[in-house]
Amino acid sequence: MEIGGKRILVCDCTGTMPLDGKALRKACSAAVGADVGEVVPNTILCRGQIGNFADALKTGQELVVACTQEAPFFAETRAETGVDNDIRFVNIRERAGWSDEADRAMPKIAALLAEAAVDMQPPPVVSMRSQGAALVYGRDELALEAATRLGERLDCTVILSKPASVAPARITDAPVFKGTIVRAGGHLGAFEIVVDEYASALPSSRSQLGFERARDGVVAKFDLILDLTGGAPMFRAHEKRDGYFRPDPKDEAAVERAIFEIADLVGEFEKPRYVEFEPAICAHGHEANIGCTRCIDVCPTDAIASIGDLVEINAYACAGCGSCSAVCPTGAVSYTAPSAETVFRRLHALLGGYVRAGGERPVLLVHDSKHGEAMVDMIARHGRGLPANVIPFAVNEVTQIGLDVLLTALASGASQVRIVVDPSRRDELAGLAGQIGLSETISTGLGFGEGRVSIVDSGDPEAVEAELYGTRTLAAPRPADFLPLGGKREITMRAIRQLRDVAPAPLDVLPLAAGSPFGTLTIDTDGCTLCLECVGACPTDALRAVAQPPELHFVQDACVQCGLCRTTCPEGVIELRPQIDFTGIAKKPVMVKAGHSAG
Repeated sequence: MEIGGKRILVCDCTGTMPLDGKALRKACSAAVGADVGEVVPNTILCRGQIGNFADALKTGQELVVACTQEAPFFAETRAETGVDNDIRFVNIRERAGWSDEADRAMPKIAALLAEAAVDMQPPPVVSMRSQGAALVYGRDELALEAATRLGERLDCTVILSKPASVAPARITDAPVFKGTIVRAGGHLGAFEIVVDEYASALPSSRSQLGFERARDGVVAKFDLILDLTGGAPMFRAHEKRDGYFRPDPKDEAAVERAIFEIADLVGEFEKPRYVEFEPAICAHGHEANIGCTRCIDVCPTDAIASIGDLVEINAYACAGCGSCSAVCPTGAVSYTAPSAETVFRRLHALLGGYVRAGGERPVLLVHDSKHGEAMVDMIARHGRGLPANVIPFAVNEVTQIGLDVLLTALASGASQVRIVVDPSRRDELAGLAGQIGLSETISTGLGFGEGRVSIVDSGDPEAVEAELYGTRTLAAPRPADFLPLGGKREITMRAIRQLRDVAPAPLDVLPLAAGSPFGTLTIDTDGCTLCLECVGACPTDALRAVAQPPELHFVQDACVQCGLCRTTCPEGVIELRPQIDFTGIAKKPVMVKAGHSAG
């Protein structure tokens, strides 16, 4: 079988899931809109039929292997053959085949295989270099002991915060100071701290450490930080800060893990550049007036800061949650792991393929590769498995999902979107919750009813399974078979209008809550002097000027309700009115006010 030029290998895992070759060929051919060729499912591809895998390698084609459990074994086999074919792996077993409804899962299996064949580009990366200069920050002998143990691999310095009675080490393995860190910044390979009450330990200390005269405001730089104080973390969302370790000093196992991990952090390391920034369409500010702050408001790691009229994103502090991209109304901040284009191509292949293969009422189950993947695995191995119409859609972080993805999923035929979140990270969901709320406002306003998009936040696989089987599946909107192209704004507006076209209760104008990124302006034209300051402030070209005679025009679809026009207007005659206008007038420039010709 071939999809998109890639050789597809499937296996029924010793008959533990039903895979009829003829039925699968029919479903996959329908899913991709082309004959995929003969399908002969393997039964034990990873063992007795490994020769079939080796033969496929000899073709030189890129392979898609429908097994993730044995991926290391297949990679090892490829290495032994000396070929370098690209291989990707897709899980159809836990996602579809191991289910009480496996006999109805063929459309889902076909859709999963079609999605797996979508080409994906790796995200750009940033490099961090650590030379092993490590700070061990503690309160007592535990910090001295940790520094001694790390001394063989790292160049350690110890700072003790408000030490009481600490016995000096018999041999000084690392320089010891006292002091309290009052400010910290940076990342792996480039931490900078400011220390008050800083003083060096006296070499003449006898029964307990004594210190020289203390100073405040001392600046020091390190590559790594091991924080054993048990106090407040140095960074917000500290667990996401590369190179910073903060185990509970009372938890011996946690301290051991931290020591083990930090010891290996010497050398050059890469991490994805999770987001790209396009300043030309940023709606943050104009001439010291502040407009949109959505990305700053939702960033859990303080990686985004205001720098005048624009924002600055620290790629090294960014942990990749994607909330900034999800809430950005213009697309100035875009996610790269993977890119929006890749997400939409996968979504198109998955939902479109499922519907074309005969599937009905698909429920898109968005999840991450950690918590969510584990949930799917546990439900399949120890429960009923996923319902046949629940289609998993893995992303790097569920918080990267924005209104454009949610509405495109509904417009592509999803009856519902369920998002599996880790309950331990509920405090990071403000951005996602806002996007879900707005999507629900739009779907209910158009008559589709409530509950189209929702969160599943239980940590209990049995509870998640019960929720997926117990929720009434809603009728799906009539799907539009389109591949979303263009920028974020264009994609979102296209999905909104597609939903309106098939809505049970289509509206011409849908009012929205304050803060929504769609709307019009109410302009007191009597007070407007046509100074056109608002035109210069508008980052999206929603406000436009005609020079002669002077005219002010407005394009509603382009307005993101950032408020820069309102704060810039010297006469104070502009007000925001959040709404979505489905009439054709919203797409076109409308004259707001005209002046007199100079002649």
